[in-house]
Amino acid sequence: MSQSRHDPLAPTVGWDLGGVHVKAALVEGGRVREAVQAPCKLWRGIPALDETFSQLPDWARGGAHHAVTMTGELTDCFRDRTDGVAQLAAWAATNLKGTVRIYAGRAGYVAPDAAEGHAADIASANWHATAALVGRYLGSALLVDIGSTTSDLIPVVDGRPAASGYSDAERLETGELVYSGVVRTALPALATHAPWRGRRTALMAEAFATTADIYRLLGELPEGADQQHSADLKGKSIAESETRLARIIGRDHGEGSSAQWRALAAWFAEAQLRPLHDAAAMLLSRADLPEDAPLVVCGAGAFLAERLAYRLGRRCLAFTDVIADGLTDRDADWVSTCGPAVAVALIA
Repeated sequence: MSQSRHDPLAPTVGWDLGGVHVKAALVEGGRVREAVQAPCKLWRGIPALDETFSQLPDWARGGAHHAVTMTGELTDCFRDRTDGVAQLAAWAATNLKGTVRIYAGRAGYVAPDAAEGHAADIASANWHATAALVGRYLGSALLVDIGSTTSDLIPVVDGRPAASGYSDAERLETGELVYSGVVRTALPALATHAPWRGRRTALMAEAFATTADIYRLLGELPEGADQQHSADLKGKSIAESETRLARIIGRDHGEGSSAQWRALAAWFAEAQLRPLHDAAAMLLSRADLPEDAPLVVCGAGAFLAERLAYRLGRRCLAFTDVIADGLTDRDADWVSTCGPAVAVALIA
């Protein structure tokens, strides 16, 4: 039975339907009670969502007010983004118990049956929700959400999202979307060469290793952040990550020491940080962002965003600290990782 949108006792569940993860957040009484992320092989088609949904906690599958944002519409199982938005909205309307609204960013919330007509507003607008929530607490900031796959850098001005671009394509042009994350990015996407024993070696343009491997070797990968198969479908031990990293430079594991593999991992981490620094510096040079505007950091790669803030000489605020009055004592790391799901629930 559908619940009234105005029922003050009903919980709100925020959703972020992605191409490789589904994220959900439970809000009761205006406070975040739980947040969860689960892997989803959406590229195999909509039935993958059913499989992931069945594994989520009871609160995610129960009656509630549901607020949904998405990035999964760009997955190649769909004809185009409009088709993806329509199918994901229809899935939400069919499977989520209670009222369902779709977050359309600049257009607000819309009913699932209106989603196709608002596809341009809905598609990959999860960044807008997080920035809108930050804007309720801070007049000016640069939101830096570094996830498993991508990084969003969103100016907040006068308490509102102030991105120059809106769609993925536009934000790739403006530097507000950097297609690089701390788990799934293949290392050849970060560089064409790397230093090894005093020489500049070319890389093998293969998906032999990902950023999850380098941050695992550096001891920085958050617990539970890597929910996907490794590049070679093998384990995730230090030695196995070293083996994958070695392949990128055409080597075997035994050709280097652990210290050398860590040094190479650190070099790739720096290679990932440089374009993020360039993008952030450009955005912070905008005339409408004051010189004391902080970086608000979240996502699985919040640790990298903190490093970026230090490098830029900017004050760094954790997303979970900014919205602390809306949190309980639940695991802040998962709230940070699930920022857009948290945001659509809190602003619904």
